[in-house]
Amino acid sequence: MKNSRPVLLVEDDSIDAMTVRRAFRDLKVTNRLDHRLNGEEALAYLRDPSNQRPCVILLDLNMPRMNGIEFLKVVKADPQLKTIPVIVLTTSHEEQDVVESFKLSIAGYIVKPVDYKKFVEAIRTIDLYWTLSELPNGETGVEDESVQSSVVGRG
Repeated sequence: MKNSRPVLLVEDDSIDAMTVRRAFRDLKVTNRLDHRLNGEEALAYLRDPSNQRPCVILLDLNMPRMNGIEFLKVVKADPQLKTIPVIVLTTSHEEQDVVESFKLSIAGYIVKPVDYKKFVEAIRTIDLYWTLSELPNGETGVEDESVQSSVVGRG
């Protein structure tokens, strides 16, 4: 990713979370991956001032307690959180989930590939996109533009 801020993974399935961690490691993405099991835990994380604001949120939709759509409704209604980019990373092919997610201003919707190599390519694409994307100065956490334009999220 473009900066050293963490990536927030909101995912209830431990195998999927482990797969994301492994893909980050294999791709040498050095951003810390902070993992929460559902929308409620993710909101508590985001609202805790002691946590660094993530550069992007990877969000599953099918979770207990507070699912991804419910989480998106709260985050996108919150002026302090709504500018954090959210990429839905889910098993759902449901058209209604895709439409509802985009209505809530997500940055992308990716159906999790079952094949690990294809999954790594999906994560590589996410990493490349957010490495190339420009974010508002307040979102990068970096004040110096010369530093902001360099890739510091890789080892």
